[in-house]
Amino acid sequence: MSGIGGWLGTSHSAIENQQIIDRMARSLTRFDSSVAQTAVRGNAALSIAAKVSHAHLHEKDGLLTGIWGRIKSRNAALQASINAQGMAAALAVLWQQKGRQSFSDLAGEFVCCIVDSNTGEVALAIDPLGTHVLYYQSMADGILFGTSADALLLHPEANTEINPQGLFNYLYFHMIPGPDTIYQAQKRLLPGEYLYCHNGHIETGHHTQLQFNETVKRPFPELKQEFLSLLRKSVGEAIQGQKAGAFLSGGTDSSTLAGILTEITGEPAKTYSIGFEATGYDEMYYARTAARHFSTDHHEYYVTPDDVVETIPMIASVFDQPFGNASALPAYYCGRMAKNDGLDLLLGGDGGDELFGGNTRYAKQYIFSLYEKIPAPFRNYLLSPLILSLPEDKGPKLLRKARSYVAQATVPMPHRMETYNLLMHYGAETVFSAELLAKINTAQPSRLIEQTYREASHAHSLINRMLAFDWKFTLADNDFPKVVQACRLAGMEVAFPFANDEMLAFSLALPPEQKLKGTQLRYFFKQALRGFLPDEIITKKKQGFGLPFGVWLQTHQSLREISADSLSDLKSRNIIRTDFIDRLLDRHLHEHASYHGTMVWLLMMLEFWFKQHHPARS
Repeated sequence: MSGIGGWLGTSHSAIENQQIIDRMARSLTRFDSSVAQTAVRGNAALSIAAKVSHAHLHEKDGLLTGIWGRIKSRNAALQASINAQGMAAALAVLWQQKGRQSFSDLAGEFVCCIVDSNTGEVALAIDPLGTHVLYYQSMADGILFGTSADALLLHPEANTEINPQGLFNYLYFHMIPGPDTIYQAQKRLLPGEYLYCHNGHIETGHHTQLQFNETVKRPFPELKQEFLSLLRKSVGEAIQGQKAGAFLSGGTDSSTLAGILTEITGEPAKTYSIGFEATGYDEMYYARTAARHFSTDHHEYYVTPDDVVETIPMIASVFDQPFGNASALPAYYCGRMAKNDGLDLLLGGDGGDELFGGNTRYAKQYIFSLYEKIPAPFRNYLLSPLILSLPEDKGPKLLRKARSYVAQATVPMPHRMETYNLLMHYGAETVFSAELLAKINTAQPSRLIEQTYREASHAHSLINRMLAFDWKFTLADNDFPKVVQACRLAGMEVAFPFANDEMLAFSLALPPEQKLKGTQLRYFFKQALRGFLPDEIITKKKQGFGLPFGVWLQTHQSLREISADSLSDLKSRNIIRTDFIDRLLDRHLHEHASYHGTMVWLLMMLEFWFKQHHPARS
């Protein structure tokens, strides 16, 4: 796992530069046993730490080239050069020939770094779906970069000032979406983006433009055959002869990967599932159904509240940004089981929903979009005013439902998807201290949401616009970091076969109605896999590895104590209003445990992030 880091443009001596890059390398490898390769040339340094197949470093005449991850080329000539010279050496030659256009020929899950100490140029790039994170900070005469924000902070010129807007965005999104970070001076690349720095001047752009083709019509048998072939190919490319297993939640994505892995290896796939002793949260039944169906070598673990208490500080330590998705914890326990079994790699099903239309909100937003088909004059001047004039909580149930429907349907996209935003439910002024509110722009998340949604203007269908939106906010900002970092903590490599570039291209050309047919989610995906997946899994409702934190918080003493203690410590930072924390613990939590428990988790993880990453400020 590990990562990559380096810089261009410092006035330190060669010995000092070597010491600095060695410290950064040790930070990259602190959760696993990867060997770091480092190179220091003049005012440039680069370090890569990963297994041999995923770390590529080349140096020639002051040009440092580094690649971290699984990479290939769409260009046959370049792929031949890669096979002959090695990945980093081939990229170095390509850079000298094509400059910033080099990255458009690359595919896979990757981070690329090119540092030229002679010309003062640096180029960085990440893959089109952003499976890995790359941070950077501008310096007076160059740039500092790396896959770990913590590693960047070890450089003498790193700026450690906290970004107040990042704190607000964290509670709004439950993570900090790119390009911003928790640090004022640090930014991160967006999916499919490159960065070019010359003599300290930075510019960014997209090396790969993802374009939907909504006009292609192909017969179902042809689509099915290509899709199944791509599944086998993407899984085969991901495992590359390694000892591989798969997450198994019992959903369509993880079950599909478990079945394909068993099929292409010719032996029972090792699969890993997490359960919870809490009503409404345990999906072990479906995981076992898939395991029996494919005869996998299945492994289970039931996470307990005591596990949560023990693991919270560890989870906070591995995320170099505040991160509030509690399902990172069960992902870690899957990774730990796989590591103990001697595996090299776990396959994650992340991306399947966002490529093929599997999230329940897609169907919900389709239902709301039907209201827009009513002629605008009638809708805007008669129907909406009439229905919205009805009382919210009085009258017949049917009328109350009608009012709720119209109230949401009249909110324009993409903001309609934020109707149930937790922070907005409480109100920013109720949650945050006046001091923090004075430093931030509460409208910034809405502008970011709007901008991201509008960037998919080439998509004419509602479903494709939502998919493109989720590629950033759900995948690159949330799900990929969650699984990658949780597995990093366990010392386990992870791959995402649905993020394969050919699978992505297939999705881009799949007709919108094949992704969402009326309110039928993943229509093509499920039809193509009928007979391969068990019918129970095809028809089940989506759930996932959600952690019953709020439910357990009601009865488990140690969990209550660690939560109360951390929120008490958070009060002293003057970020969150003390009266809000008191109400949250004393009253709100007893009103709706799972709903308000989410806010307790977010605040607790924020405090633990400060303790793990900024002990001096604690």
